[in-house]
Amino acid sequence: MGSFLTFLLLICMVLPASLANILVYPINKNWSIKISDYIVKVLAPRLFAIVHTYRGFHFWGYNESKKQLPEQFIVIANHQSLLDIPVFMKFMPEKEIRFVAKSMLERHIPLVSEMLRSQQHCMISRKAKPMEAMACIGEFGERVVKNNQIPILFPEGTRTKDGKVGKFYTAGFRKLTESTNLPVAICALDGGFKLRNLSSVSTNLKKGCYRVKVLKVCEPPKTKDECNALLDEAKVLIQQQLDEWAKLPSSEF
Repeated sequence: MGSFLTFLLLICMVLPASLANILVYPINKNWSIKISDYIVKVLAPRLFAIVHTYRGFHFWGYNESKKQLPEQFIVIANHQSLLDIPVFMKFMPEKEIRFVAKSMLERHIPLVSEMLRSQQHCMISRKAKPMEAMACIGEFGERVVKNNQIPILFPEGTRTKDGKVGKFYTAGFRKLTESTNLPVAICALDGGFKLRNLSSVSTNLKKGCYRVKVLKVCEPPKTKDECNALLDEAKVLIQQQLDEWAKLPSSEF
């Protein structure tokens, strides 16, 4: 099936749920949550199945690496694409995950926006003052612990353009660890930087791939220095993993 027909099929799957959630969200939050759960648990796996079947796109989730995970934990990972969100949902379907994300994602993104709002992900405005942002993360941390959810944070704060790991910012991570006191799972993602926009998707989706792997689980950091050291180690581990994946033969893709 050609790229046009594949995109048409994807749109036909996405559009009904997206429109339904847009219409329902202002009326009934509980209904919106049910639609969002359907998107996460049913629709997202089907979308991956379609692009795999018709475009040869592979999702490599290293499930063996998940065996080291405790019951509840924080995830920190590099950030390459908006697709990182459904990728983690596919990688951890047994967990109820929640993201720390920019508030701009709350609007005008099919499937994603209403889901992030109705499921109470942590949405931070670019214009928020530092104390306001930290308060939002602190409240979010307390909420995910209470609800036995898995918070996911991208310390880079923005998506990479070339696939390399950017600078890790510490303030949000420190606040999240303070408010949760949870172990920290370091994860690596790869493949999303090649799918940043529609033109790159049409070019790179065919026989492309997305990878995600748990690299290490660390004890909850207790001090600012421990948080900084953990992020420094995470950046090194993630870049090493990306370099290893880059050496794989094309047949892996």
